[in-house]
Amino acid sequence: MSDYLSASLLARVIPPEAVHAVLDAHGCNTRRVRSFPAVAGVYYCLALSLYPEAAYEEVFAVVAQGLAWSSGAAEPALVAKSSISELRSRIGAAPLADLVRVCCVPLAQERTHADAFYAGRRLVAIDGSSFELPDEADNAATFGYPGSRTSVAGHAGYPQARCAVLVECATHAILGANIAAYRVGEWELCVPLLAHLGPGMLCLADRGFNGFEHWQQARATGADLLWRCSDTRQLPVQTLLDDGTYLSVLAPAGVGRARAAEQGIVVRVIEYAMPGADDAQRRYRLLTTLLDPNEAPALELAALYHQRWEIEAVFDELKTHLRQSRRVLRSKTPELVRQEFYGWVLAHYAVRWLLHQSATRHRLSHAELSFKGHVELLRRTQPRSGAFPPRAAQTQAPLVP
Repeated sequence: MSDYLSASLLARVIPPEAVHAVLDAHGCNTRRVRSFPAVAGVYYCLALSLYPEAAYEEVFAVVAQGLAWSSGAAEPALVAKSSISELRSRIGAAPLADLVRVCCVPLAQERTHADAFYAGRRLVAIDGSSFELPDEADNAATFGYPGSRTSVAGHAGYPQARCAVLVECATHAILGANIAAYRVGEWELCVPLLAHLGPGMLCLADRGFNGFEHWQQARATGADLLWRCSDTRQLPVQTLLDDGTYLSVLAPAGVGRARAAEQGIVVRVIEYAMPGADDAQRRYRLLTTLLDPNEAPALELAALYHQRWEIEAVFDELKTHLRQSRRVLRSKTPELVRQEFYGWVLAHYAVRWLLHQSATRHRLSHAELSFKGHVELLRRTQPRSGAFPPRAAQTQAPLVP
């Protein structure tokens, strides 16, 4: 069965072996042959985000084509909606969260996509966003509502969850993701993503992350940092550098002067203005671990920081193009919300993986290819992708301009 599933596009990105491993680890794999085994249930959770307007039973038909082909059936076996819900509940969210950790790896290679790197460091960005959920009592109790001044109830009409993602800037591949209640602080949400950082990376982040503890925890991963900083933060000039930047110190709050000096972290501060920008966005202040202006000139870092906005494009791809602007997720319980979220992230990674194959084969930048076009390609080909022998030679990845 796994062999036939491996013929599908989704399973080329998320291998059945990895799916079986996480299901076994969490004790929820299928122990006997079923018409809807657990491994197919995981791919079903991915397909939910590829076909946001389709009924549950129709989405099952998409992932079951390979199973029908393997058994010689003309059409997939029909599965009741209740059986789908039961299997989803049995699988839960943890196996899909583990698949994000195992399968969502960086895509770019420096020899083919040099724009994904700076001074030998892979460019990544971290940020958060929110999205609406079905207005069910359990979802509301677990995730909470945003406030609203115009609502009689004093809150928005739908509960919301908050998420954080770490992305590879050039490819838009999501390398790590986390979900929590709406009121959870953004840094608390991002802390689990630090496990995906490491030496050889340069992490970009907005001005919400510039406290001493934030910097200390992120720097401990071995990654270099380039983060925007609030204009109001006190950063005394320690050493003025030739390019107009200066070295300063981030010190812990709430400790004595001697201890603050002992634990302080040296950072380089880059201040610049954006010509033509409105007053609110005119001036920028960056902190970086790249202390040598000869290795990392200020003008290069100022230009580089604006690649952080690639993460906003990732949120647009997730919410607008992948889910076709569907207002809320489908799931009506907190555990299935989390499961659907991680399936959503994996589906996005599958589309980005497919686009990356085209970009690499045709030696194009990722920005030259259409994310929406590759979503449509995956939607069209996924139902048929289990209907050919799994050992057949792979064809060249198509180009979707």
